[in-house]
Amino acid sequence: MIFRGRAFDGARLVEDAEVSVDGERGTINGFGEKGSIEKGRDAKVIECDGMTILPGLIDAHVHFYSATGQGIAAWATVPDTMAVLRAARDLKTLLDAGFTTVRELGSKGALQLAQAVEEGVIDGPRVVSCSKALAQTGGDDDPPGFPLEVAQQLASYTYFCDGPWECRRAVRKVARDGGAVVKFYASGAFSRGGQVKRNYTVEEIEAIVDEAHGLGLRVAAHAYGEEALLRVVKAGVDSIEHGLGLTPRTARGAADKGIYYVPTLVTYMSRSFQDRAKQEMVKKHLNEDMELTKEYGVRVVMGSDIVGDSARPHGLNFEEVAAESRTLGNKEALIAATSRAAECLGLRSGSLRRGYDADIIVVKGNPLDDVQSLHPRSVVYVMKGGKFYRYKS
Repeated sequence: MIFRGRAFDGARLVEDAEVSVDGERGTINGFGEKGSIEKGRDAKVIECDGMTILPGLIDAHVHFYSATGQGIAAWATVPDTMAVLRAARDLKTLLDAGFTTVRELGSKGALQLAQAVEEGVIDGPRVVSCSKALAQTGGDDDPPGFPLEVAQQLASYTYFCDGPWECRRAVRKVARDGGAVVKFYASGAFSRGGQVKRNYTVEEIEAIVDEAHGLGLRVAAHAYGEEALLRVVKAGVDSIEHGLGLTPRTARGAADKGIYYVPTLVTYMSRSFQDRAKQEMVKKHLNEDMELTKEYGVRVVMGSDIVGDSARPHGLNFEEVAAESRTLGNKEALIAATSRAAECLGLRSGSLRRGYDADIIVVKGNPLDDVQSLHPRSVVYVMKGGKFYRYKS
C-alpha cells in the first residue's frame, strides 16, 4: 500500500512524497520523494491531495481516571470496573482523533487496558503503562478525609512507599506487574499560597531511579518547583512531567543530561486558579518556562495530562500541540508529538522511516501552517501497525 501526497516524516516536510506500508508486518517499507519507491503492480495507492500524511500522534502523559466529577476524591472512588469500561470508550475516541500511542501514568486497570488493545479486544492507541505510580504516604495521590488504609486502597492506581528500601520494592512491583515506565511524585502540586509540597528525600529519589534503571525501565518524575527539579535532574530521570518553576539552572541541567520535558500546558490552560500565587506560577510556566526550553535546548515532548474526568475529557488532546506551538512553532510542536515523543518512550514509531511501526494518519490541510488541521474533524485516515482504524473510502 502506498500513501502519496504532502508528508511530514517526524522531522521534515516533503511536499510530494510516498510512504510504502507492509500491511502484513505492520511496518513502513519506505519513505521518499514521489517515484523513489519501488511498488508492485497491484499496490494500492491512496492519493492524499490537499492533505498531509503524518506519523500517528503520541500523547506522552495521560490518565484514565474516568470520573464524572473532578479531583482526587472523585478519581479514587470510581469503581475499578466502571473506570475501565469508560476508559475503553476514551481509547477509541483517542484513536479516532489520530493518537496511535499514549503513555499512561497512573490509572485503574491500565495494564489490562494495554493488554486488551494489544490483543485486539478493544480498539485504541498503543498504551505504554506505568502500572501504578509511586507516591509517598500523605502525598498528592493519597486522598484526604479517609482512614489511611481506606484512602490508599481507593487510590488503587498508586503504590505508596516511604524510605529508600520501600521505594525500591515498589519499583520492583511495577516491573513485576509488567509496567513499561516508572512514574513517581518528586513533589506535590500546588498548595495554598502557591507553595509546592515537598515529596521524597534525595535518598528516596535516587533509590527509585537507580532501581528502575537497573531493571531497564525509564523514569518519569512529576516535579514542581526548583528544589524538586534539581533533585530529579541530579538523579538522572528520563523525563520531567509538568516541570513548573523551570530555571536557567534546571533547564541547563536537563538539556545537558538529555532529559525530556513534558510541560502539559493544556491542563493548566483549562483550569482557573483563584490563588494569585498559583496564577503567577502557571503564567510563568506557559511563557517563561517554555522560553527557557528554547534557550537551553531542552527536549520538549507532547503530553496533555488529560485525565478523562468531567473537566478534562479525552478527545481534543491535540490542543497540547497547539499550546506548545505558541512558543516552539508548529514544526517543533509536531516533532514533540511524533518522533521525539517516540524517543522518550523508547519506541520504533513516530517517524515515517523504513522498519518503523506503520502508525500513520492523514489530515486535511497542513498542520505546519495551521495546527488546527490536527483537530479530530480533520482526521481522514488512521492506521496503527499497518491496520486501518479510520478510513474514508
